[in-house]
Amino acid sequence: MSVFGYPKRQEGEPRTSFQSVEAWGMTHRADARVFHPTNVAEVKGAFAAAHRDGVTIGPRGTGCSYGDASVNTGGHTLDITGMDKILSFDDETGVADCEAGVTIEGLWKHALPRGYWPKVVSGTMFPTLAGTLGANIHGKNNFRVGTIGDAVLEFDLVTPAGELLTCSRESNSDVFYAAIGGFGLLGAFTRVKIGTKKVHSGNLEVAAYATANLAEMMSYFEAHKATSDYLVGWIDCFGKGKMLGRGLIHDARYLDPGEDDGDIEESFTLGHQELPENIMGLFPKGELWHFLKHFTNDPGMRLINGTKFVSGLFEGNRPPIRQSHAGFAFLLDYVPNWKRAYGKGGLIQYQPFVPEETAHDVYSECLKWSQRKGIVPYLGVFKRHIHDPFLMTYSTGGWSMAMDFKVTAANRKDVWEHTKELTEIVLEGGGRFYFAKDMVIGSKDAQRMFPKENLARFFELKNRLDPDHLLQTDMWRRVLRPLAPKG
Repeated sequence: MSVFGYPKRQEGEPRTSFQSVEAWGMTHRADARVFHPTNVAEVKGAFAAAHRDGVTIGPRGTGCSYGDASVNTGGHTLDITGMDKILSFDDETGVADCEAGVTIEGLWKHALPRGYWPKVVSGTMFPTLAGTLGANIHGKNNFRVGTIGDAVLEFDLVTPAGELLTCSRESNSDVFYAAIGGFGLLGAFTRVKIGTKKVHSGNLEVAAYATANLAEMMSYFEAHKATSDYLVGWIDCFGKGKMLGRGLIHDARYLDPGEDDGDIEESFTLGHQELPENIMGLFPKGELWHFLKHFTNDPGMRLINGTKFVSGLFEGNRPPIRQSHAGFAFLLDYVPNWKRAYGKGGLIQYQPFVPEETAHDVYSECLKWSQRKGIVPYLGVFKRHIHDPFLMTYSTGGWSMAMDFKVTAANRKDVWEHTKELTEIVLEGGGRFYFAKDMVIGSKDAQRMFPKENLARFFELKNRLDPDHLLQTDMWRRVLRPLAPKG
């Protein structure tokens, strides 16, 4: 026996470590035995070890989910990051065949020098492909290209019983549409074949437009969604009255062949794309959170949001600029460890997805209610979405607004109570939630947001592929397990 009470590592099992596994938002953590497989056989070995130890095992990539989707209290954790090889890349088609632990960073750095860019990326480059498929992430271009699942051609999935399934739209299609967006609860992704987009420059053309309120922002999105490649809105959640939902839109498009009159070859280099390490070449960005923490309070964030809106008025009067793909895409990576500015209590991101018919009223009421309660989001991000075909989709084909709430020991209970009230507003408007961001909804909320037939099909697959329910996370136990058929 090991000193931790588990049997010593057996032949065929991966290396293990003992860690405090933390939600990205720092609001939730658990101690766990973590398995680090480097191949399919070792993934199977990790499942076998969990069976032998009589405990559950939860999937985890780089831990970029804000909430408890990759934390498994009382059980083991399967860390897929050691499977990080790009197996092949077709320079003619842009199709990449990757181990599932490859990160978005690893993919774009391999693809861009060859003239391709991932079709869908998140606001950070650090999630693994396994994590992005489990969450079925979306980007600032969801209104044009859908989720990352829409870019996937096939994947390999190892079930807890040790079966290796190759899944596509044609083969094992029921698993294909359920595992993408299924948060690793059906099996472990080990290989992903995914398409990328041919680009003709390492730069985008980016324009900025300040909007006086939420209605104006939504009108701009609707007027430009057919001609823009990316649209994202920042919202000042402190704005009131006629300025409710005021903000700034960034509108980006790919450059056509021959349109970039600069050094195109240089623009494809990693050096051109890399985010700067220092501000004005002097102050290390990795230390900036120490400065920002003095502003993560209501007066400070009111000042920062107000200043950003005013500067956006000037930015919107300037001509479009050229910006690197990485510079535009990975805004969250500009300030390393920025989440620490929120303090020890961390943050939650509350991101409802609401149909277009009710979105304006729902989001307006969420902002007004937050202001009345004195629990105002410090950051708001607005996006447009389309429907997708995946079983456990969060999309309503309308809009999303991500809202960051600071959590402290003193306000934690109030924040959770406040989000319960917001959730009722959202569900009444036909909205849904995104498990990669969620930390607050309950099983009754999930029951209202998912069609009954979708839940039934998911639980049927769970029982078929994981009959012992070996794969579990705290999110599963909080949201979905109470809805699973008994027996």
